[in-house]
Amino acid sequence: MAYTEHDNVASGVVIPLRTSDRDVEWREFARSTRVKYQRLEQHSVVFYEGDKADRVFEVIEGAVMLFKLLPDGRRQVVDVLGPEDVFGLPRGRDYDCNAETLSRTTLRVFDRRDAENRTEVQGHLARCLTAQVEKLHDHAVLLGRKSAFERVASFLFRCVPACQQLDCLGDQRTGGESVIVLNMTRQEIADYLGLTIETVSRVISEFKRKGLILLEKQDRIRINNLCGICRLTGTH
Repeated sequence: MAYTEHDNVASGVVIPLRTSDRDVEWREFARSTRVKYQRLEQHSVVFYEGDKADRVFEVIEGAVMLFKLLPDGRRQVVDVLGPEDVFGLPRGRDYDCNAETLSRTTLRVFDRRDAENRTEVQGHLARCLTAQVEKLHDHAVLLGRKSAFERVASFLFRCVPACQQLDCLGDQRTGGESVIVLNMTRQEIADYLGLTIETVSRVISEFKRKGLILLEKQDRIRINNLCGICRLTGTH
C-alpha cells in the first residue's frame, strides 16, 4: 500500500484536520511523522478479514464498507463509514472483517501501538467511536425490528447529510427535496439492510410509484418528499 508523507500534503493537495479535532495534543500527533495518508480508488480493498491488524484507519474523505463473508458465500455489510469514522481496531490481533472503499477515499493511517499506548490518540478515538456506537445501535434496531419499507426509507434518509442535524429540512407544503448519489449497488444496499436485492428493488419502485423519489440515474436519486420518506423510517 502506498502512503503519503507526514506533512499532510500529497500531490499538492492539503489534507486538513477536521474541525472536531480540538485536542491540541492530537492535532500535533496528526501532523507528526507517525501519521500517514492513503488515497484509494473506488472499490479498493483496505484489508481482508484475517490480515494482521497492525494499522488503524480514519476516513477523511469518501466512504468505506465493512463486511463479513459467511462460509456459503453470503455477505453481510456490518457498517458503512464516512468522514471522521475510524476502523481497524478488533479485539484480537487480526482484522475481524473486510474493508473496501465505496468511492474515491482518503484515509488517515497510524500504527495500532499508538492507538493502544498514546493518550492523545486514545482520546480522539474515544470521541469518534462514541458517535459510531450510537449509529450501530440505530442499525441494530433497523435489522431487528423494522420492516423492509422502513429499512430502505431509513437508508435513503441517512444519505441526506443535512437530515442528520436537528433542523428539519422539510417544508409543510412540499415536504422538502434533495438529490443523493448512491455509492453502493442494489446488492450492497440489500446486504447492509439484511434484505434481498429483489425486495430492495421492489420497495424503491413503490417509492417511485408514490412520487416520493425519482430515479435520475442508476446511482442518483431525487427525493421529492423528505418528510414523506422520514415518516416511513419508523423513527417518529
